Amino acid sequence: MNKPLRRIAIFCGVLVLALLVRTNYLQYVRADELSTRDENRRVRIERYAHERGDIIVDGEPVTGSVETKSGDFKYKRVWKDGAMWAPVTGYSSQAFDASQIEKIEDGILTGNDDQLFFNRTMSMFTGEKKQGGNIVTTLSSAAQKAAFKGLGNRKGAVAAIDPQTGAILALVSTPSYDPSVFAGNSDADAKARQKLLNDKDKPMVNRALRETYPPGSTFKVVTAAAALENGLYTDIDAKTDSPLPWRLPQSTQDLDNEGNIPCENASLREALRWSCNTVFGKISDDLGNQKMMDTAGKFGFNQEIFTPVRSNASAYPKDNRPQNAMAGIGQASNRATPLQMAMVAAAIANDGKLMQPYMVDKRKAPNLDTIYTHKKEQFSQPLSGENAQKLQKMMETVVQDGTGKNAQIPGATVGGKTGTAQHGLNNSEKPYAWFISYAKTDKGSPVAVAVVVEDGEANRDDISGGGLAAPIAKAVMKAVIDKR
Repeated sequence: MNKPLRRIAIFCGVLVLALLVRTNYLQYVRADELSTRDENRRVRIERYAHERGDIIVDGEPVTGSVETKSGDFKYKRVWKDGAMWAPVTGYSSQAFDASQIEKIEDGILTGNDDQLFFNRTMSMFTGEKKQGGNIVTTLSSAAQKAAFKGLGNRKGAVAAIDPQTGAILALVSTPSYDPSVFAGNSDADAKARQKLLNDKDKPMVNRALRETYPPGSTFKVVTAAAALENGLYTDIDAKTDSPLPWRLPQSTQDLDNEGNIPCENASLREALRWSCNTVFGKISDDLGNQKMMDTAGKFGFNQEIFTPVRSNASAYPKDNRPQNAMAGIGQASNRATPLQMAMVAAAIANDGKLMQPYMVDKRKAPNLDTIYTHKKEQFSQPLSGENAQKLQKMMETVVQDGTGKNAQIPGATVGGKTGTAQHGLNNSEKPYAWFISYAKTDKGSPVAVAVVVEDGEANRDDISGGGLAAPIAKAVMKAVIDKR
């Protein structure tokens, strides 16, 4: 071969090699990146080319698919009682991608997940059309309905957990939205979504998982746990060292209680029953910021929680002495999600063992074979069994003969704690009403609940955790107990 031909042959060989390298680079190295790009319309077209698998609650689908009349997308997602289930499922939109379980479990729901490779391979030989798999949740439809109905037109959220397993039984956020209104790809869908995004009440924000609130007096159970775990107090019926008035450290201000209540040197049980700010503020100061942070952290504070949907981190901050005292009563920079406070109640109900919260129980193939089953796992051990049982007695006193009487359920033992959380500049805004609780029967503790209500229509003096939030928690707990 003469020299010019050899050069041309080498040059052509280099070009072929470069083409092969580029092709393999795109198909294998960048495949996932390119397939998930927003500009890749073919992926979205394929996602909706067949019926999507369903999200299942109590054996029944709360989602579905309908065939569209025009456009590139053959099927569109629909929901049953969309506003009630949106905080659980999220949305799946031809134009705006997906969120929450619809997003996280998209591979199973579309049938594209590697776990469904065998099913896809078999369908090539059998000629069956492609189908998505199903996601079986831990949710209780009765508990979800009770929470949604209880909140009604008010802003707020409810989270309910099975303390023994960590299974999430209810997750409600109001006001909510119907994901069906922007599930398509039309101008009407775009306008509907924009209207939701512009709504000042933020219906698309999942308050149960993503909104953090000052937990108010509900946090006093965490402060009590810190006192017991660190040996500051051991007898819940013995007097505490809690003078009245009690001045905030490094301050000229006294910490006030709500009204003329018997808080001077009150025992832990009586202090929780009457919700004594002075007792728990001083406990927090006596323990110090680090021990309070450590205890809060064992309950889940200062870390994101994955259910598998991500929940914002609740915060017990590193702070100075006066702010730490206020954080010990659930104020200052202390912030918690409703899920977090449900976890607090669940850990106490489960004798100090906190289970990892989860919403997905099973994944099923299109032929209904189970390809994944969740295995419960322990999140942490915030307090000993002995101290958890002491806290149970304290919380049960709150419901039997304290501020939580509205949560009493005949035939069940209920423990709870009310909270009225101040917020805004100089506490100028209407407070949030909180209630955390658990219910147990002779068969164990099937449910722990946290409720927060933002009621802008109520008179300020009428807002209390016992008045607004406790009845909702009662309805949710009763729904779980009645179902079992």
